[in-house]
Amino acid sequence: MGMTMTQQILAKKAGLPQVAAGQLILAEADMVLGNDITAPVAIEAFYEMGADRVFDKEKIALVPDHFCPNKDIKSAQQAKRMREFAHAQGIVHYFEVGEMGIEHALLPEKGLVTAGDLVVGADSHTCTYGALGAFSTGVGSTDMAGAMAMGKVWLKVPSAIQVRLTGKLNPWVSGKDVILHLIGILGVDGALYQSLEFTGDGVSSLSMDDRLSMANMAIEAGAKNGIFPVDDRTLAYLSEHHAKPPISYAPDPDADYTRTIHLDLSAIRPTVAFPHLPENTRTVDEAGEVPIDQVVIGSCTNGRISDLRVAAAVLAGRHVAVRTIILPATQAIYLQAMEEGLLRQFIEAGAVVSTPTCGPCLGGYMGILADGERCVATTNRNFVGRMGHPGSEVYLASPAVAAASAVAGRIASPEAL
Repeated sequence: MGMTMTQQILAKKAGLPQVAAGQLILAEADMVLGNDITAPVAIEAFYEMGADRVFDKEKIALVPDHFCPNKDIKSAQQAKRMREFAHAQGIVHYFEVGEMGIEHALLPEKGLVTAGDLVVGADSHTCTYGALGAFSTGVGSTDMAGAMAMGKVWLKVPSAIQVRLTGKLNPWVSGKDVILHLIGILGVDGALYQSLEFTGDGVSSLSMDDRLSMANMAIEAGAKNGIFPVDDRTLAYLSEHHAKPPISYAPDPDADYTRTIHLDLSAIRPTVAFPHLPENTRTVDEAGEVPIDQVVIGSCTNGRISDLRVAAAVLAGRHVAVRTIILPATQAIYLQAMEEGLLRQFIEAGAVVSTPTCGPCLGGYMGILADGERCVATTNRNFVGRMGHPGSEVYLASPAVAAASAVAGRIASPEAL
C-alpha cells in the first residue's frame, strides 16, 4: 500500500522504507518549538530527566508570545525562566520582545521551517507549517523536553483524510472561510489523530497565507496535522524567506485515505463559527442580527500582512462602532503595515493597534471579555470562556467579516456595507 505525503515524511525521519497508519515510530526532529507558557514546564522536565545540554542549539526555537510583553509578575517569571535557559544553552533562535512575534507566523517568516521538515512544538497550532509541505504537530511539554534533549520524538503514524479542492475563491472569501467550512463538515473530532491532506487543482489558487490559515486550524477538527503539496508558490515563499533547501514529497498514487472530501472553492461563502465550538458554522448570510461588543483581528491564524490589508480595505473611509483591536503577528508585519499606511487607516477608523502578541486569543490580556459580551475574532477557538468570562461569546471569522462587523456593530459581510 502506498503512503500519504505525511507518511512519506515520517518514514524518512524514522529511517524506515515504509510506515503504516497506527505504527509507532521514533522520528528525528528538524525543529523543536516552545513558548512562554509551555517552555518553562518543558525546561523543568528537561533537567528532571537528567539532561544538561540540548541536542542542537540551532534546532530549537523559543518564542515568548502568549503573555509578552509581560502582563503580570507570573508571566514575567515564566519569560525569565525561558530567557535564562535560552542564554545558558546558547539557543540561536530565541526571540525576545522587540524581535518576537506570534510563534506560528514568526518561524515561517524567519525561514526556520521548510518543506519536508518534521517540526514539533508544545503548542497545538504547530500544525501551521503543513502549509509549507512540512509535517508539524503539537506535543506536550514533556515530549518537548525529550525532543530538546535527544532531537527525537515518539509518534504514532496517522491515517489521512484527503480534501480535494477545485475552483477559486470569490472576493472577500479566504482560507479562513474554507477551513471553517471544512470544520463545519467534519466536526471538532471528525479528523481525530488523522492528517488533513489538501490536494486538487484548487490548491494552486490559494495564497500562502490562505494555506497557513487552513493548516493552522487543522487541529480544530481533531487532526494530527494538515499538509499541502509543495508547488511553485511554496517554493517561491521558501526562497523569499531564505529557508534551507526544501525536500518535496507527494502522495503515492495508491495512498490510502479513510475518506475524501470534495470542496468547490467558488461555492464557499464567508463563514462564521458561532459559540461555543469551531464546528458550529453558518454562512454570514445565515448569521442573522447578532450585535457585538468587540472585534479582534490578529493571532497565528490571521495576523499576516494580507489579513491586515483586507481589514484596512474594509475599514477605509469608515469608523468602527465597537472596540476593535488589531494585532500584527510579527514585528516585520507591524513595520510593513506602518510603511503601507495601514496603521493610520486603523487608527483613523477608531481601532487600536497592539504589539505582536497572542494576548486576547487565549483570554490572556489585551482584550478580555466581560460577562455577556460578544466578540468577532479572527482567532482559532471559541470555547466557553476562551477570551474571558464564561458568560461571554466568541464568533470566529475572517479578517474581512471581522472588519465589516466592527463597522456595523453586528456580524456583517463586507458585501453589505
